[in-house]
Amino acid sequence: MSITLEAIHLLEDRLQSLLSNYEFLKKENEILLQSSTNFQQKILEQAQIIASQKKEYDLLKIAKTIDGSGTDTRDTKLKINTLIREIDKCIIQLQE
Repeated sequence: MSITLEAIHLLEDRLQSLLSNYEFLKKENEILLQSSTNFQQKILEQAQIIASQKKEYDLLKIAKTIDGSGTDTRDTKLKINTLIREIDKCIIQLQE
């Protein structure tokens, strides 16, 4: 009988240990998920900042080219022509 009781106590101890480990891992998983979400949000914010700065850089590049201080005048003229065509298309669509 004593061996059976010892086995039950050992089983209870192991079960308690497993439950304790489960709760710890569950909390750790929640923390990691929150951290992951925060990092993903920061990555999205940084991507938006990069996109905004790239647009600003492109605008500055166009402005310098129009000013005549750069070597990309041909590219700028092509970009302006493309923008004008897009604006014309929009105007035509609005008139329909």
